[in-house]
Amino acid sequence: MSDSEDYVYDEESGEWMPASELAAKQAAADKVEVRDAVGNVLEDGDQVTLIKDLEVKGAGQTLKQGTLIKSIRLTGDPQEIDCKYPGIKGLVLRAEFVKKR
Repeated sequence: MSDSEDYVYDEESGEWMPASELAAKQAAADKVEVRDAVGNVLEDGDQVTLIKDLEVKGAGQTLKQGTLIKSIRLTGDPQEIDCKYPGIKGLVLRAEFVKKR
């Protein structure tokens, strides 16, 4: 029986390792940590509350302090989160204006 997994050279550690292990290591390094206004770590699917009134550009509407935003998505940017809110399409909020619920 032979081991069917490919081994690749990891430049960072100088070692040979299974390709799947290297891919997992790189994915963990690429993960961006997003924190809310009080320092809580945010993740996909979290619910957040606005900590101040925000004018939504292009929608002609203001989201009031205390508004609940359900099921956020992380964008890969440590300061921005993608949200859905009735009547506003493509809402992106800055993490500094929300608090994890």
